[in-house]
Amino acid sequence: METSLVAPCGINCNQCISYFGYTMSGKPRVHTCNGCRPKDKNCAFLKQDCDLLSEMAIDFCFECEDYPCDNLKKMDRNYQEKYKISLIENLEFIRDKGVDEFLENQIAKYACSECGSPLCIHDGRCYTCLTPNKVQ
Repeated sequence: METSLVAPCGINCNQCISYFGYTMSGKPRVHTCNGCRPKDKNCAFLKQDCDLLSEMAIDFCFECEDYPCDNLKKMDRNYQEKYKISLIENLEFIRDKGVDEFLENQIAKYACSECGSPLCIHDGRCYTCLTPNKVQ
């Protein structure tokens, strides 16, 4: 997996419904998403509200003295409730063990049972073989 597709907030863009090209309602997106890191891309969530991220002064939220900020906490709660994923836990894993080990962990945890491609964390679907899976 591409390490530049790990968002500053701890989301693995390789598993994001927007990156797969769909909206949360399952319809194809009008505009493609290249992940949260490209210079010309405004992150859908935190970059809009964070000067350090929008100025690209930090790579990950945990590098900020305000970590975890209220915006990240709110997003983390939302992801825990809806998708059983903690962005703060992801960030702490990345901080403690590095991006490469984080991605290895993500591959093992969120691989399609049919083809091995990344599952979407938002709906559990494999957008490679279109198999519905259960994200654990």
